[in-house]
Amino acid sequence: MHAARADQLHIFTHSTRAEMGRAAGLHAARVLRETLRERGEARIILASAPSQDEMLGTLIAEDVDWSRVTIFHMDEYLGLPAQHPQTFRAYQRACVLQHIQPAAFHGIAGERDDAAAVCEEYARLLAAAPIDLCCLGIGENGHLAFNDPPVADFADPLAVKVVQLDHACRQQQVNDGCFPTLNAVPRAAITLTLPALFAARTLLCTVPGPRKAAAVLATVRGVITTACPASILRRHADATLYLDAAAAAAL
Repeated sequence: MHAARADQLHIFTHSTRAEMGRAAGLHAARVLRETLRERGEARIILASAPSQDEMLGTLIAEDVDWSRVTIFHMDEYLGLPAQHPQTFRAYQRACVLQHIQPAAFHGIAGERDDAAAVCEEYARLLAAAPIDLCCLGIGENGHLAFNDPPVADFADPLAVKVVQLDHACRQQQVNDGCFPTLNAVPRAAITLTLPALFAARTLLCTVPGPRKAAAVLATVRGVITTACPASILRRHADATLYLDAAAAAAL
């Protein structure tokens, strides 16, 4: 394991994806246990992507009192039926919720016609109490959640909004094996904005694989700019980036 720092962002690089995921999951579990001891409850935001598989596998196997944890997720496609296997709620059901019983899970209803109302309702749920932990990844285009470079705003006045997905973001969904072709990938989604993610007390970012190397380089070494939305991680007071060797190859 190699440790480094970029501005306020702590960076840990592990030799393998499995080691990276285990370290990130153990860190997340520690944060939750500490929060439960301090406050009696915890509120977390989880990403929904293959990059999170190993981290989540470790986290849900740890000794955490999930009955006192409320879970949010950070984005959802517009227009897919609620039970479609590629919704991010389906990912959370398969990778998280079938293994634990949290105090609550708040899903984003991307199938509803009134997307603006869905955004407002979800924003109210987020604002009801502080968010203790956000577990996220970085996209191939440097996005956080679905804040792609064309729509990312470090000072976004909204907490949740509808966005159009850029080509690189949609292509990543094909690269990850989530959809068979680019045409099958939805063109719009609901996302938590950068300020909503940044409001979490602790950010843990898990990023594996060679296709993420360029985005990791821009995040860690580049200018802090919405051209690489993840670069804002360097300004958070408690953010940690977990990488495997392939994702860190350009550093």
